Formats: sequence, C-alpha cells, structure tokens
Amino acid sequence: MAKWVYSFGNGAAEGRSEMRNLLGGKGANLAEMSSLGLPVPPGFTVTTELCTHYYANNQTYPAELKAEVEGALAAVEKIVGAGFGDAANPLLVSVRSGARASMPGMMDTVLNLGLNDRTVLGLAKSSGDERFAWDSYRRFIQMYSNVVLDVGHHYFEEALELRKEDLGVHMDTDLKAQDWRTVVGEYKKIVEKRIGKPFPQEPREQLWGAIGAVFGSWMNQRAITYRRLHSIPESWGTAVNVQAMVFGNRGEDCATGVAFTRDPTTGANIFYGEYLVNAQGEDVVAGIRTPQHLTVQGKLAQKSDAPAMEEVMPEVFKQLATVRHTLERHYHDMQDIELTVQRGKLYMLQTRNGK
Repeated sequence: MAKWVYSFGNGAAEGRSEMRNLLGGKGANLAEMSSLGLPVPPGFTVTTELCTHYYANNQTYPAELKAEVEGALAAVEKIVGAGFGDAANPLLVSVRSGARASMPGMMDTVLNLGLNDRTVLGLAKSSGDERFAWDSYRRFIQMYSNVVLDVGHHYFEEALELRKEDLGVHMDTDLKAQDWRTVVGEYKKIVEKRIGKPFPQEPREQLWGAIGAVFGSWMNQRAITYRRLHSIPESWGTAVNVQAMVFGNRGEDCATGVAFTRDPTTGANIFYGEYLVNAQGEDVVAGIRTPQHLTVQGKLAQKSDAPAMEEVMPEVFKQLATVRHTLERHYHDMQDIELTVQRGKLYMLQTRNGK
C-alpha cells in the first residue's frame, strides 16, 4: 500500500533530500535539515504521488489519507506540546506547496492555520500577548481567504488602511490588540460578503481546504503555461508541507529573515541576507517595512544606519552562522534559506540551492 505522508522534526525524518521527486524540493530539504539536527519546526509532507492520484481519480483522495494525516498531526502535537484546535493551548501550522521543480503560479503560503474565534483567545492567554494573537488571526484570515477562498487581497488592504486612517496611525505596528480585534471583525464581514458564507472556524476544515488549494494550484492557468514552456510533465505533481508555526512577530526578541550563504551576485564568500524584528515571513517581501542586514559588513556596504542582526541578536547570529557552514558543507552549493527567530531561538524553514 502506498505511503502518502512523511513526517519530520525533532532531529529525525522519514524522508531524505534524494526523495525530491516524491517529497518535492521543499519537503525533501526540510527532512534533510531535520536529519542533520538543525532546528526545524516539526511537520509532515503529503507526497507528489498524492497529487497525481487526486487528478487521476476525479479530484478525490484515497481512503487511507485521512488517517495518515491525523497520525502525522498527532506526532507534531506531541513534539510541540499543543493541540490542533485546542481552545486553551492551540497548535497552529503553516501550509506550503513544494513541487520538485520550483514553479511560479503555485499556491502562496498560508500561516497561522488553526486560528478561530476560540483558539485566538487561547493563543492570547498561552503567549501572554493579546495583540500578537489578534494580529496573527487577521493575517491568517487575509492569507487563507486570498489563496484558498479566492477573495482578493485588496479588499483586506483597503479595510486596514481605513482603520489606520480612523486611528491616525501609519504603521501596522501602531495598532493595539483591540484595534486588531476590530480589524478581524471587519475581515470576517468581507469574507461573508464575498463568498456568501462565514469564514471557516473548524481547524480541520481549514487544513483540508488549504491542502486542496495546493493541489488546485498545480492546475491553474499560470502553472500549466509555465510547465508547457519549460517541458515539466503534469504527472510530476506537487507536494504539500504542513509545519508547526514558529512566530517572528511575537516581540522584540523575534524576527524573520531570508539569506544566501554567499553573495548571490558575485559568489563571494560573504553571508548575505535581510531580516525584520517582530515580523512574519510575508512582511520581508511585502515592502511594508524596510528590512535590516544580517551582518555588519552588509550594513556598512549599503551605508545603512539600521542595526544588523549580528549586533542586536549576537547569539542567534552565531547559531545562524553555524547553520550556514553546516548547509554548505552538506550540499556543496550556495544555499538560499528562510529563517524565523522566536524568543531568541533560531528556526530553519527552508533551504534550497541558490541561484
């Protein structure tokens, strides 16, 4: 019988990097980093073969998939010490696509999945930070609604800008817990108006919706055109990566960043990257705030006044420098990495050969 789900985390993994065709590039490298003992949040990968099965069987899943996903989810709950859908101590996850060939047009990442009107209160209590919890919830509603429910980003951006105007503030970081709570209410009204039903509150419904959206993105027009232009077979399919959330937006000792283990322009042996304090992944690429350099060398080269990670988070930077050397030694190539810092601890979210 086929195995559809492969777990990783806690220094172990069922997959390896050479299983790229089955686990996709992202899933294979998450498994590999986990096996190397690097700090990877636990999770699981639903295989590319499942995507192929899905389309070969009238967009249906094999009967045994649900039990495999539940088993893998339970393993993540055990490692993290939180429950998926638990109102008091909720486990939240991210959902990402990951084909064996990197492709534009695939589904964007969904973060903070598992939040609803009950678990947001549990997150506020367990984190001790009500603002963080409601900020995470509004991010989730916007991301999920856009990539899974097909509600345009601009509806949410407009509502947020109007709220900021009303409050007389310019930055998202100026909004307080009650402000985000109000924004969440407005976002939910937008969803109900656009799709004719309320935003899904059941975490498992949210999860299966996101998994289905990943497979759906394999057959969107942009992906189909890209495959045709680059001779990528439809039968390759895409994998789905479900991973426990770590939070870069939980305070001043938290951050998110992207980096290359060398200068991608010249190939020089210089650590090259950017990070944002108290932010989630999409903030770095969205251009809402100006990212800061990882290294003092990078900061000086760009004549920036903003402090480098090397200066403000020296211990984290030391961990990251070790990871950088470990990855280069292992892969024998420049790596393009994504990272999150939560409460002063480094977590690796992705590595791939740099271009």
